[in-house]
Amino acid sequence: MLVGLVWLLVAIVAGAIGATQRLQPPGPQILVLALTGALVLGGWAVASFRRWLMDLDWRVIVGLHLSRFVGVDFLWQYRRGELPYAFAVPGGIGDVVIALLACGVLASGRTVARRPHLLLAWNALGCADILYVVLTAARLALAEPRSMAALQRLPLSVLPTFLVPLIIASHILLFARLRRWRRAP
Repeated sequence: MLVGLVWLLVAIVAGAIGATQRLQPPGPQILVLALTGALVLGGWAVASFRRWLMDLDWRVIVGLHLSRFVGVDFLWQYRRGELPYAFAVPGGIGDVVIALLACGVLASGRTVARRPHLLLAWNALGCADILYVVLTAARLALAEPRSMAALQRLPLSVLPTFLVPLIIASHILLFARLRRWRRAP
């Protein structure tokens, strides 16, 4: 938890001092990939971290995805001319839908434990959505770097430097957990 808090603070400071604005494509894309890889590698290679992740209540992991209501802000940024349609509208709507579905998954509570296919379906859809959003942002930034500048300024700069790697890694974690649940008697 302490490492996560320090990471969040570093992400906020990087946005506040303009370090994220100085990154040119493919810098932000490499950063997202590196941070996601570090999380996944840490979860695989560090036994105590792996145990903690595997024991973490699944509702906490799904609850993280309520942050995907940030999609509303994507739509607002599009309306203001700050983000391109190709990213903001599909990505914003997709994120809001995933966040709403996360509410449903969380509300289902014990049903998910008895029927993990509900969690699997939500996780697969959420993973596909975040990968689409990341790939679309990368494609647009590589074609026209200024089009995605809003994601390099606070508060949205916290997305590529903190939240998106957590979201992607959480989907990978849920797939691993679901695989373990399937094997359990």
